[in-house]
Amino acid sequence: MATLGLVEYADASPEVRAVYDDIMTVRKTDWINNFWKALANDPVTLRRTWESIKQIMAPGALDPLTKELIYIAVSVTNGCNYCIASHTASAFGKGMTDAMFAELQSVVGMANETNRLVTGYQVEVDDAYKPPLKR
Repeated sequence: MATLGLVEYADASPEVRAVYDDIMTVRKTDWINNFWKALANDPVTLRRTWESIKQIMAPGALDPLTKELIYIAVSVTNGCNYCIASHTASAFGKGMTDAMFAELQSVVGMANETNRLVTGYQVEVDDAYKPPLKR
């Protein structure tokens, strides 16, 4: 259970309901997930986080599926089960296949392993990898 509980739509203040309504409109859904309901205990954080997510996850130089894959990778690395579950569902909705998910997990696992090895061995960055990089 969430530390401060979950704020259901029926119990939400007008300020929180406005954010909930925007979430449902943008995501074309009729429900609010527990992450937003937990954040609604602090309406300022709720609004700020939603506005940031809305901006960052919008189409840009990276397509929406790529952004979801990155979100999954970071969530796996950080051990956030909720974010793994929600962004995996979102990625499947944006076209991720089972094979893509499996390959993503292989890349995440390898990156975490080699990151720890290079950290443990205190490997200096090669000059070829330092700015300015050749394009």
